[in-house]
Amino acid sequence: MKWFEIRDPVYGFIEFNEWERDIINHSVFQRLRRIKQLGLTSMIYPGAMHTRFEHSLGVMHLASKMFDSILKKDENKRLLKDELMYREGGFERDKQLVRLAALFHDIGHAPFSHASEELFPINPKTNKHFKHENYTAAIIKGPLKKVIEEHRMNNYNITAAEVADLITGNPKTLRKRVFWKVIISSQLDADRGDYLLRDSLHCGVKYGIYDVERLLVTLALGKDPESGDIMLGVKEGGWHVAESLIIARYQMFTQVYYHKTRRAYDYMLKEALKETIESYPLPTEIDKFIKYDDYVMWNLMKEKSKWFKKIINRKHIRMVAQTKETPVKEEIHRIENYKKKLRDERIWYWEDAPDEAKSWYMLDSSEEIIIIGDDKKIYPLSHYSVIVKSLQNQFARCRIYVMNKDKEKAEKLKG
Repeated sequence: MKWFEIRDPVYGFIEFNEWERDIINHSVFQRLRRIKQLGLTSMIYPGAMHTRFEHSLGVMHLASKMFDSILKKDENKRLLKDELMYREGGFERDKQLVRLAALFHDIGHAPFSHASEELFPINPKTNKHFKHENYTAAIIKGPLKKVIEEHRMNNYNITAAEVADLITGNPKTLRKRVFWKVIISSQLDADRGDYLLRDSLHCGVKYGIYDVERLLVTLALGKDPESGDIMLGVKEGGWHVAESLIIARYQMFTQVYYHKTRRAYDYMLKEALKETIESYPLPTEIDKFIKYDDYVMWNLMKEKSKWFKKIINRKHIRMVAQTKETPVKEEIHRIENYKKKLRDERIWYWEDAPDEAKSWYMLDSSEEIIIIGDDKKIYPLSHYSVIVKSLQNQFARCRIYVMNKDKEKAEKLKG
């Protein structure tokens, strides 16, 4: 099989085979070039112009390195063979499956990434908005099915359903081998591993930097004593690199993803998109959905949205009050009183709590990175790290924003 390579600012070079090249060249995958990774973050960090396209290539690259690192260790290989009945050919097939799932993991993102997810229609099964993963599965099993299943290089007979099920974690076709989803989406996955490094680079900050090579060397497999499931973790001797990964995520969240002005633009963009269209098409109308990208929505907003004019003129909403990262009762009481004063004066305000943003970046997930002890037992990272334990579920900063024109009046009400 012939291999190709392209330059990448994070890893130097990323390699892909002929099959993957044809997938990358597909118009549906090329759409990711027109969807920014971080929405309007470039309004604050001018270099943040990178897209879901290069991130997807990076995740495929890192996922492949993680897969190889796991299989380099004889004890990991034995565990997989014993528990999942692997043969050598099975490992080769699953590596290709993991690479495809990593490449496709963001294919269903809407324009401007997370900022417009409220425009996804309601899923009648959950009574909540559809997620981009629902659109990802629909795209893989729809427009991309042919280039997956009928490609001349698909000697493994990998199906579109297998790729989609690995991304969503559905064991329907993969059964126990759905385990490999941990490389695509978990507390220790290639997705987070890539976006921390990539976002840091393009934003021009150092917060998201961690020792990726050390992390790869220390990856290990363990077995949950209760469920019997195989788990991906880090060797006890490498728990500090796992700690650094959590610290990197925390610092990127507080300094970049939850930056006060970035959140202002997040809100305004969301409102501008709502003014422009009521909702995106359903996953069953995937051919309509994939016509939307940042460029299309930008032009539509230009015609239809009043919020859009505020965005391009940089008349963004202004923060006038905030609590500490972990607010005490007195601060919460002060914010509530301030909101009442704003209402009494009929001043519009927006209260930004971090729950939505945290859900995007999984800052306070109850799941932890697993450490495989020297005694072969499984421990949460917080068992070793005082820092990680102190960070759990602590961030609850609240902010109040008002219109640009009302900032001076609102400031006077704080008293």
